[in-house]
Order: sequence, then C-alpha cells, then structure tokens
Amino acid sequence: MVLLLKLLLSSSIAHSSLVQAPEVITLWPNGAPGSEERRNEPEVRPNSYSIKNIQNPSLTVFRPPAGKANGVAIVIAPGGGFTSNVFGPEGEQPAAYFNKLGITAFVLKYRLSRESGSKVTVDVSAKEDGYRAMRTVRAKAADYGIDPAKIGFIGFSAGGEVVSSVVFGDVPSVKSPDAIDAVNGRPDFAMWIYTGPVAIPQEAPATPNLPPAFLLCAFDDEGHLRPTIDIMNLYRKAKVSAEMHITSGGGHGFNLGNREKKLISVQTWPQRMTDWLIDLGFATKV
Repeated sequence: MVLLLKLLLSSSIAHSSLVQAPEVITLWPNGAPGSEERRNEPEVRPNSYSIKNIQNPSLTVFRPPAGKANGVAIVIAPGGGFTSNVFGPEGEQPAAYFNKLGITAFVLKYRLSRESGSKVTVDVSAKEDGYRAMRTVRAKAADYGIDPAKIGFIGFSAGGEVVSSVVFGDVPSVKSPDAIDAVNGRPDFAMWIYTGPVAIPQEAPATPNLPPAFLLCAFDDEGHLRPTIDIMNLYRKAKVSAEMHITSGGGHGFNLGNREKKLISVQTWPQRMTDWLIDLGFATKV
C-alpha cells in the first residue's frame, strides 16, 4: 500500500512538472508610462474569469501544439469595460481556438482606466499598451517562429477600443523610448468583436494604414452595433477590404458563442472568422 502511494505521488509530481504555466512577457520592464510607481502592485482576481488592478501590462503566450504553428500570430485584447480584464472567456479561450488553427496567441493585459482609483485614461493608456503589445510581438517574431508580416490584433468589447486606438490612432510618443519603440506597431489584420465605442477619424485614414478587417456584433447589442457599423463605413470610404457579420440576436458578451442558448448563428460565429482567416491566407482548413 505504501509503495503504491509512493508510485502515485511520484507520477503526480512528474505529470505536474510537464504542465508548465504559460510564458508571460512584461511589456514595460521599467513600468508603463505614467504607471511606473505602481508596477509592483499585485493583480486582483475578483472571480475565476477576470482580472483587475493591472498596473504592469503584459502578454501571456499560448503556443500551438508541436508541429502545428503556421507562422501567424494574434494579439488578443479581452473586454471588461476597462474596469476588469475578462482574461478567461475572452483571452484564454480564444487563444486555445487560435492555437488549433496553428496561430500563436498573445493575450494582452492592458491598464484599466475606468476602475476605481485608476490614474490613466483610455485615449492614452490603451494606445500605449496596444502599440507596445504589437511592437513586442513583432520584435520577438523570430523567437516564436512568427512571420513579422502576419501579426493580427483582435479585441472583444472594450478590447476593441484598444484595437481601434492602434489601427486608427497616431503613433504614441514615449518619454523614454527603447529599441522596441522603433518597431512597426501596425497589425497586419484586425478583428473587432462587439466592439465598444471609441473615437474614430471622421475622414478615412490613408489606405495603406488600414489592415483588412473582420467585424461581428449582435443586432440587439445596444451601444456596440453603431461603432461596428461606423468602422465598416470608414473601411468602405477607404476602399479597404472588410467583412462584417450582424447576428439577429445574442446581446452583448457572448464570447466564443458558448453563452448563447438559442441562436446557432451566435454559437458558431468563430467559424465565420475562421473562414475569413482562411480566405486571407492566415489559416488553413482543419
């Protein structure tokens, strides 16, 4: 009996050693601009699926299975209204989905400008953290077997505002630039999933600055449908390729469709995105 327990214990230890925690890349080793003095504050987990008090922005790396990677990468910005980061359903779960397509995923923890006690603003910190995330992935492309010309950016809800700040915003100025700040921070493709409202240019930006886009929202998602349509209209003015899907229902925050109980179109929306990625050459049929 004692021998059996020892064998089970040693087997458990061996198994746990094989299951490694995902790699985490700190975006600003000396602290994010304006948040340097808070970079050592611990993150807070108010529940099993979200994170608060993000003072030290980072990327969590999720790699495809061995032999599956196709050289494409995606930065994922979860939602949460800038009061939390819905890291599980809109970060880890999408990362696992992209991994199945051979895409290396980087889930972004960005600063939360609307939580109590925050000293940053959406228009500044979201752009800084979003750009830094894109630049970091591109700067480290060789380390992860990534094609630096095949790096996308997807945002859910408030995360969509982070994507917009990078796609439509000017390059942010950094007080103490380092080598990464000289790297191109523009995504090669962009996706907005029930995006939050954000100021976008009244006039269409120069065509070369816009990556091909995928947009998704529910018809009954008040406050998020209009920004989705606005982005599509801007793309139409710029004459840049974009694909938009509006489901008949589903409300807000249906994640990968697993929260919807009735509508098949919502439950299966990731397949529409996959088809689009395949059409553009960023994924292959599985």
